[in-house]
Amino acid sequence: MGDPSTTPAPVTDDPAQYDEGFGTEIGVGPHSLPWPVGERYDPELLAHGDRRNVGDEYRYWTREAIVADLDLRRHDFHVAVENWGHDFNIGSVVRTANAFLAKEVHIVGRRRWNRRGAMVTDRYQHVRHHPDTADLTAWAASEGLPIIGIDNLPGVVPLERTELPRRCVLLFGQEGPGLTEEARKHASMVCSIAQFGSTRSINAGAAAAIAMHAWVQRYADIPGGGA
Repeated sequence: MGDPSTTPAPVTDDPAQYDEGFGTEIGVGPHSLPWPVGERYDPELLAHGDRRNVGDEYRYWTREAIVADLDLRRHDFHVAVENWGHDFNIGSVVRTANAFLAKEVHIVGRRRWNRRGAMVTDRYQHVRHHPDTADLTAWAASEGLPIIGIDNLPGVVPLERTELPRRCVLLFGQEGPGLTEEARKHASMVCSIAQFGSTRSINAGAAAAIAMHAWVQRYADIPGGGA
């Protein structure tokens, strides 16, 4: 048995399919005969079609098979987000973490979070809960992972001029207040995202996407490169 705190979180109140209730149908219909053979394939999906929010290479695969394949190549960064007030942006952060293949997502604070914005991608992402920042810090220290906070605060370093560690935890605060004082105290460093307009801050989900992409630009094996 695996650690239950790191298994994909069960979903009970989200759409069963990505496009359920969202308009245009996506995915593929029932598979033509003969069906492909192998344990990775789900007979129900083969028979009735696969409308999930997954890449074409995973069509008709079971969820367990998809997670197992992703586990073979997950990246070395983790994503942590504070959840003291049931922030609606957490779902977006989880969805982006799945897209950039983060090792794990860590929810700090309240265990329950709004999964609607994740668009069911949390089914394929390892999610770990920490009751407080001290618990996250202790876990990160045991894994030898520095915590890198992302927030626009006095005295921070620009993300655009910083080389993120390959193995790290990217920590994000809530929409509005940003990182808590406790989180800032435990971070190895805090990076800001350059802004040029009148707004005081950008959306927390957008900030998380920018920081993850900065890591991807530095370390990921980008497909499709040409001469």
